[in-house]
Amino acid sequence: MNATALPDLSPTHAESADGPGPADGSSPSVDRRRRLDVPLLASGAFLALVVLLALIGPLLVDDPGEQDLLQRLSPPGTDGHLLGTDQLGRDVLARLVIGSRISVLVGVTAALLSGVIGSMIGIMAGYMGGWTDRLLMRLTDVQLAFPTLLLALAVIGFVGPSLATVIVVLGITGWVSYARVLRSEVLSLRTREFVEAAQVMGVPAHRIMIRHMLPNVTGPLATILTLQVGTVILAEAALSFLGLGIPATIATWGSMLADGQLYMGTAWWLAVFPGTALLLTVLSINIAGDAVRDRFDPRTYTS
Repeated sequence: MNATALPDLSPTHAESADGPGPADGSSPSVDRRRRLDVPLLASGAFLALVVLLALIGPLLVDDPGEQDLLQRLSPPGTDGHLLGTDQLGRDVLARLVIGSRISVLVGVTAALLSGVIGSMIGIMAGYMGGWTDRLLMRLTDVQLAFPTLLLALAVIGFVGPSLATVIVVLGITGWVSYARVLRSEVLSLRTREFVEAAQVMGVPAHRIMIRHMLPNVTGPLATILTLQVGTVILAEAALSFLGLGIPATIATWGSMLADGQLYMGTAWWLAVFPGTALLLTVLSINIAGDAVRDRFDPRTYTS
């Protein structure tokens, strides 16, 4: 008697045990990564350009404060002024380049300052627990009760606008997201075997937090840090737009937008170019932040 032939149920190149997949045999997670490559590469290239302009751009352009009233409000493409001039005859391209330096400096420095403060508070609250956790979390709740931009406006209005003041204020007011996320991560880590082993061996608490906790929360920390840079750049632009950020003598994208809004009907380039630079920079940072999150959290691709 011939044995009945059973259907072949083994996964093929077109369909796996988990369900239908791409025809080339790649998994859905790999396919999703491939789809993310194009915007990620474009974002990385644009951010590299912004950083490069921030570093060496002032060596390539004219003095952004040089005025030529005879060529005021010259349109883009004017001889010697690729992106035109503003209401005082200053070169728009030169001011954009200087503005990129301010945005990169403020964004990175303030985000790092927030990261240091928030990491210390979050890791300490999550590991120590008890009254330390309650005290630090109540401090976090108090910080959340104040709108960041409103608090920054109040402090800068009292102290006075300056580059250092903007960095410190935005850095001190932006630590809450770090603290809350890292606290939750540390709460799940402090019951792990390697932490309990270190405690049994008598390792001091501060060494456990630095040597064991901090390296295990670098993923969320890097993600928040990347996204925070874009948030800080927007906040700095908003403060400069309102006249309470960087002093008016220094070209920033926010102050260029504030000047350009008065000439939207006659000189559209005064607001469009800095607005586009701000939009593309923050968008590229957000895309990079998503890539960092996906890199440190593979579960993102399982859905």
